[in-house]
Amino acid sequence: MFVDRVDIYCKAGDGGDGCASFRREAHVPRGGPNGGDGGKGGDVIVLADENVSSLGNIIGHKHWNAERGGHGSSSLKTGKCGEDAIIMVPPGTLVIDSKRGNLLRDMKQSGDRVVVAKGGKGGRGNRHFATATHQTPREFEKGGVGELRDISLELKLIADVGLVGKPNAGKSTLLSRLSKAHPEIAAYPFTTKYPNLGLVRVGFDHQFVMADIPGLIEGAHAGVGLGHEFLRHVERTRVLVHLVEPSPMDQTDPIQNYRQIREEMRLYDASLMDRPEIIVVTKSELPDAEPVAELLGEELGRPVMQISSATGSNLDKLVRMIIDELEELEVEA
Repeated sequence: MFVDRVDIYCKAGDGGDGCASFRREAHVPRGGPNGGDGGKGGDVIVLADENVSSLGNIIGHKHWNAERGGHGSSSLKTGKCGEDAIIMVPPGTLVIDSKRGNLLRDMKQSGDRVVVAKGGKGGRGNRHFATATHQTPREFEKGGVGELRDISLELKLIADVGLVGKPNAGKSTLLSRLSKAHPEIAAYPFTTKYPNLGLVRVGFDHQFVMADIPGLIEGAHAGVGLGHEFLRHVERTRVLVHLVEPSPMDQTDPIQNYRQIREEMRLYDASLMDRPEIIVVTKSELPDAEPVAELLGEELGRPVMQISSATGSNLDKLVRMIIDELEELEVEA
C-alpha cells in the first residue's frame, strides 16, 4: 500500500537513575561511595533508506517509544544505555513538528537522519557528590526525562522524470512500457490513485527514475480531486514529460487540456514553469494525433513529438530526449 503522509507520536527513553551505595569489603571499614551512574535513554531517530518506497510500513505504528536507560548499581557500575527507536522512511520525506509546524529535516538522500526526540540523560551516582568534608554522600540524581514530540512525515517522491497530464492520457501505460513497473491500467479515468515509480535502463551507462503522477484536473492547485496530494510529487522531479491525449474520452479540447494542466502547476508552484518540459501527444495510432500535434506545435513554437505506447512508435526517441535533458541539467549544475 502506498502511503505518503503519516502522523506519529514519539517518546524518547528516560535516563536511568544514579545509585547511592558504599563499598563494603572485609578489612575496608570506610570504603566510601561507589554508586554508578544511570544509562542514557534511547533516542527516536528518523532514517532515510533507499530500500523503502513509501510510508506504508509505519501506517499502523502510531507510537514510537525508545527504551529507557538502566539504573546505576554498586561497584561503580553504569546502567545500560537505552536502545534507539529508528523509523525507516524513503528518501524525499519531510519531517515536520506537528505542533510548531516547522520543518525538522528534509530527508533528500539515503542515509540522512534526524533525532526527533532525544533520550534523557542518566543520573549521577553518589560518588559524584563526595567531597573532602562530605565523604559519605547519600545523594544521587534521578534520570532525565526523554523528550516527547508529535511529528508528521510527508513524502515527496524524488524522481528524475515526472509524467503529467489529464486522466487517461496514457501515463501508466508509458511507464509500464519503459520500465519493469506494473501500475494498474484500465480504460477509465482515475485508474491511478497514487504515484508509481519505475527505473528506466538504457544500455549499460544510462538509467533514470520515472514517476507516473496521477491525472490532474481543474482546481488541483486548490486541492480539488486530491490535487495537493499529487502535485507535491511533481516538485521533486527534474524533467517533466507532459502527455496530451488527442481524443479525450470526455470530448474536451486537447489543446485546452494542456493549457489547463500548465495553469494548475503554475498556481501551485510558479517555479514549476521553469522546469524542463517535453511535450508528447500520445496514442499516435489515432487519426486525431497528427493534427493535435501540429496545432500544439504552432501554439508553442516548437515541434511536438508523437508516440504510441501500444505500438512502441517513437519510444526510443523519447527516451533519448529525456537522457539529453538530464545530461544538460547535470552540465548546468
